[in-house]
Amino acid sequence: MTQDYRHMHGDTDWFVHDRFGLFIHWGLYALPARHEWIKHNEEIPDEIYEQYFAHFDPDLYDPELWAQAAEHAGMKYFVVTTKHHEGFCLWDTQLTDYKATNTPAGRDLLRPMVEAFRGHGLRVGFYHSLIDWHHPDYIIDPHIGPLRNSPNRAELNKGRDQARYAAYLHGQVRELLTEFGQVDILWFDFSYPQEDGSGKGRDDWKSEELLKMVRELQPHIILDDRLDLPYGWDVKTPEQFQPRAGITIDGKPVVWEACQTFSGSWGYHRDEASWKSLEQLLHMLIDSVSKDGNLLLNVGPTGRGEFDERALARLQGMGEWMRRHSRAIYGCTQAPEGLVAPPDCRYTYNPQTHRLYLHVFAWPFLHLHLDGLAGKIKYAQLLNDASEVPIMQQSSGLHMHEVHADTATLQLPVQKPNVTVPVIEIFLK
Repeated sequence: MTQDYRHMHGDTDWFVHDRFGLFIHWGLYALPARHEWIKHNEEIPDEIYEQYFAHFDPDLYDPELWAQAAEHAGMKYFVVTTKHHEGFCLWDTQLTDYKATNTPAGRDLLRPMVEAFRGHGLRVGFYHSLIDWHHPDYIIDPHIGPLRNSPNRAELNKGRDQARYAAYLHGQVRELLTEFGQVDILWFDFSYPQEDGSGKGRDDWKSEELLKMVRELQPHIILDDRLDLPYGWDVKTPEQFQPRAGITIDGKPVVWEACQTFSGSWGYHRDEASWKSLEQLLHMLIDSVSKDGNLLLNVGPTGRGEFDERALARLQGMGEWMRRHSRAIYGCTQAPEGLVAPPDCRYTYNPQTHRLYLHVFAWPFLHLHLDGLAGKIKYAQLLNDASEVPIMQQSSGLHMHEVHADTATLQLPVQKPNVTVPVIEIFLK
């Protein structure tokens, strides 16, 4: 009996273990270098946007360097935009001429990327836009796209057939899932149904048929939640914010992943200045894991095919921290029920090793009080150098009227360790 594809789910075991991935947004928008939604934001028609297709020549593109940077940062998987909303394709698809092989680049840019990242031990993920502002059958609607405000929208839509576009969409997904070996993640983006039918959702993408095809071709694949279907997805994808707690549906925890940018743009944005610090980025990674989630952190490569130097610097810093602290991330989840971290701290917990990790965002003076852990700690150490952190006894001279009987107190060095976020490894009894 064939399994109902609506209730099939991908393999998320490795995903919730590895916790940290790289998002890559790369396309023609790297040339104007002022946001991946530039075609929409500035209402640029095809004939003007064509100049970026005619000049796309990433001559410094070396996917080995990209993969090395991701591996060094401690990332375990990557997700790349095979096609963003602009409709431009990074691989040598047989279904359109609007692809990298027909630009001055003159070659498939996706295949060597997949091979490089696989070679460095990272799992492979494809982001594929459901939206397409270039395809001649894609219905222009009043919400999204460069022609959304055109007074001639009805005229422009004459002869367009959204069903033909959906067949094209399905055909490209079939190519991606049959020509590149095992694909571990498929990240569709995005649906925007409206009550009056003016948006786009499951009927426009033929999402049920698309889901069925994906599950038949690669049953193990992890799917995001943006097909406008109440079933069939594996992971919730909060974007550009950190949830206040782990995500639940009908009271049950679900797999989730925060997708975040280094700055305010997903694509390369030369002049965007709100870049997050190394400390902020590590806080987001730790915060996600402390709430049983993942972090997918984005880089927008330049038009010449390089990672921006600011992104490389952040990845380098994250890698330095991960080299000493990765066991507080990999295989970890939220703390056991009832344990609440002290102020300005986060707990992560490895249920296999029975170790609790205390990530200290703001270094206190001398003492950290851990409620609910009195008598439950065998040993504690700073993770960066394995130096002991003494556990103080109730009779050690503390002002014990400030400490509850179930509270364990750690005695810290006065000076913060020379790492971006110190972590105390706690071996539980």
